[in-house]
Amino acid sequence: MGKVCEITGKGTLVGGRYSNATRATQYNPCGKVRRKANLQKRKIFVPELGKHVSLIVSARGLKTIAKRGAYVTLKKAGVV
Repeated sequence: MGKVCEITGKGTLVGGRYSNATRATQYNPCGKVRRKANLQKRKIFVPELGKHVSLIVSARGLKTIAKRGAYVTLKKAGVV
């Protein structure tokens, strides 16, 4: 399985590549491109459990953890 954020579920998306030449002429097709999520491997300390948890998490997932707290977020995501 590919890399996916354990909090938000974000993974890779396939998007269209569209150049300015295509926009101008309509005769210059471009291929598809894979857009990867901003995933990072982090060790997060959970005070309620008294231990560190290792996660692959996106930048948006890190902001969610900072806002709600580690234990609540990980419990809702089903990691803990």
